[in-house]
Amino acid sequence: MESYELSNSQWDRIEGFLPGRQGWVGVTAKDNRNFVNGVLWVLRSGAQWKDLPARFGNWKSVHKRFTRWARSGIWQRIFQVLLDDPDNRHVMIDSTIVRAHQQSACGKGGAKGEALGRSRGGLTTKIHMVCDAQGQPMRFALTGGQAADGPQAVPLLTGIETGAVLADKGYESNRILAFIRSGGAMAVIPPKANRKEPWEYDRELYRQRNLIERAFNKLKHWRRVATRYDRRSIYFLSVLYLVSAVIWG
Repeated sequence: MESYELSNSQWDRIEGFLPGRQGWVGVTAKDNRNFVNGVLWVLRSGAQWKDLPARFGNWKSVHKRFTRWARSGIWQRIFQVLLDDPDNRHVMIDSTIVRAHQQSACGKGGAKGEALGRSRGGLTTKIHMVCDAQGQPMRFALTGGQAADGPQAVPLLTGIETGAVLADKGYESNRILAFIRSGGAMAVIPPKANRKEPWEYDRELYRQRNLIERAFNKLKHWRRVATRYDRRSIYFLSVLYLVSAVIWG
């Protein structure tokens, strides 16, 4: 088994949630595992879909199926099944920017509404992520690379029960602090230098934030995460779900 493929244990846990499982009328799941491994080959190598080795099937069929599963929420379901027991003693939120290949803006409507931003350096996408206390991803959101971090905090953190939220100064705002504290959690966020009444925060616990930075690094070892090639944001989000499931599941 290749390092990028799902393990037997992982496969056993998700097999029953996939389309075409045994018992469904008129469909078959006999090639589901080979299909998923084919998708993982593309995500790990960064190759174009047309370069998919023949052992994984016709590349057009594999790509079409990948996008269909993305629209159906199946990749997110795999992520949820394999990462279903987070350590919520504290959580961390942060973001990272990835370059987007020019082809990612070539779909119908271009970059509009697909979490793509333009700058002197070209197209970029910002990945916003919440991790648990072990540095395991819990939630993702995508914006254009120029977007601020703060506006994504409340939507990403809503519904998460935790003892503390760790974040850098990019999340230091009265609104975010009030939201965190309203849920009974401690905000481990350093105050900005211009705060008239700065507060103390748990500096020892704040050091744990390096785990989310390391999580981003692990994700970027997969070339289709480090550079975005997907035209639609839902497909790139599905890439993040599947890669996270393989790494941490």
